Amino acid sequence: MVKADAYGCGLARVAPALWRVGCRTFFVAHLAEGIAARALLPEAAIYVLNGLAPGTGAAYRAHALRPVLGDGEEIAEWAALSRGALPAALHVDTGMNRLGLPVPEALALSGDPLLAEAGIDLVMSHLVSAEQPEAAVNDRQAAAFAAIRAAFPGLRASLANSSGGCLDARVRHDLLRPGYALYGGNPHPGRPNPMRPVVRLEATILQLREVEAGESCGYNARWTAPGRRRLATLSLGYADGYPRAASNAGRALVGGVPCPILGLISMDLIILDVTQAPEARRGGTATLIGHDLDIDKVGEAAGTIGYEILTGLGSRYVRVYVG
Repeated sequence: MVKADAYGCGLARVAPALWRVGCRTFFVAHLAEGIAARALLPEAAIYVLNGLAPGTGAAYRAHALRPVLGDGEEIAEWAALSRGALPAALHVDTGMNRLGLPVPEALALSGDPLLAEAGIDLVMSHLVSAEQPEAAVNDRQAAAFAAIRAAFPGLRASLANSSGGCLDARVRHDLLRPGYALYGGNPHPGRPNPMRPVVRLEATILQLREVEAGESCGYNARWTAPGRRRLATLSLGYADGYPRAASNAGRALVGGVPCPILGLISMDLIILDVTQAPEARRGGTATLIGHDLDIDKVGEAAGTIGYEILTGLGSRYVRVYVG
């Protein structure tokens, strides 16, 4: 999965790296993302998850992209364009109620020559609660997708996302679609993360100051010093994708010391309490993602998930790729 600019990590660098280590099938969300991926991956199979919007067939054909078809109109339109020569995927909804053909409608297409005309080479669905192994919906979806697969012999099948890859073999078919885990996220929250960290986020300390008890900082004075404190202002804010909801809740590391975020996060600036961080200095750095602050912990502090943290990383960062 390389949608959302490869989960905020940079499609232009991530996609070729994945190709070099053997990945041959890629998924994006939008047509524009598919076109960008095709420029980087001239030989890859590239599926576009959000399907075939009316009138976009020519662009799919021009860039050799494969729409993930989720309703009868899409299938008919693509079949008329493809005549069996242009591949596509069939999306079956087994419980998400978001995109895809309902199971009964999909089963009714078994043996229909229209699917051959549409070039269907993959049947897929999406798990609702794969990150919760005990969820009953996993069993229902596994059974429904098994029926779908039996109805379409000869087609490759794909159900499991990152978290699905940690479930049992009933949801793992021909093609796993790793996304969040590929970029270091924990595919099964509440248990040890089996993935290595991928992203480290650092910001420069612009200025240091001392404040006395009773003084406040940031917009609307949402934090007041209980005593003498040393503050550091970082060159990063919510315009860079760091969530404003982490105001007065998140932390950064300075010289390995956890330092609380103080007051409201601004568009371009964050204030830290570095009283206990002797290494804090003008021009030094603070780590906002990395070491003990993984993307899941950062998301939790902001009342969200690590996916949002990753995909929200803005364009103003200097990105340094290692390896």
